[in-house]
Amino acid sequence: MKSRSKSGFTLVEILIVVVILGILAAIVIPQFSQASSDARNSSVKSNLQMLRSQVELYKIQHADAEPDANSLTDFTGCMTEKSDVDGTVNASGAYGPYMQRIPVNAVNDKSGMSFDNLNGSVPSADNTVGWIYDKDSGRIYAGNNTSW
Repeated sequence: MKSRSKSGFTLVEILIVVVILGILAAIVIPQFSQASSDARNSSVKSNLQMLRSQVELYKIQHADAEPDANSLTDFTGCMTEKSDVDGTVNASGAYGPYMQRIPVNAVNDKSGMSFDNLNGSVPSADNTVGWIYDKDSGRIYAGNNTSW
C-alpha cells in the first residue's frame, strides 16, 4: 500500500503563526507611532527655522524693518510677494518673495499666526494658531511648543 502524504498546514500550525505575527505586530507598531511623532516635531522645527531665517532676510533687505505684522494677510503679503525697499508690496519690487506660503504647523495642523507684543517674555503655547510672532523682537515661536 501506498501512503498518501498530506499537503497543507494543520490548524495548530496556522494558530502558532498567527500568534507569532501578533506578538511581532505588538512590538513594531509602537515604534512606528513614535517615529511619526518625531517626524512631525522635526517638520515643525524645520519650518520654524525657515520662517525665522526668511524674516531675518526680509529685515536685511528692508533696512532692518520688520515685516508688517498687523494681520496674517499683511504678514503673508510681505513674505510671499515682491516688495520695494520701503516694504511696500509691489509686483515689480526688487525684493522677495521669501517663501511660497506660510507653512502649516505639522503638530497642531494650524497655519494661522498670532501677533503679540511680548516685551521680552516667552509666550505660552497656543494650539489655536500655527505660529506666534512677537512684534517687539521679531521672533517667531511654534504655537504648540514655545521652547523651540
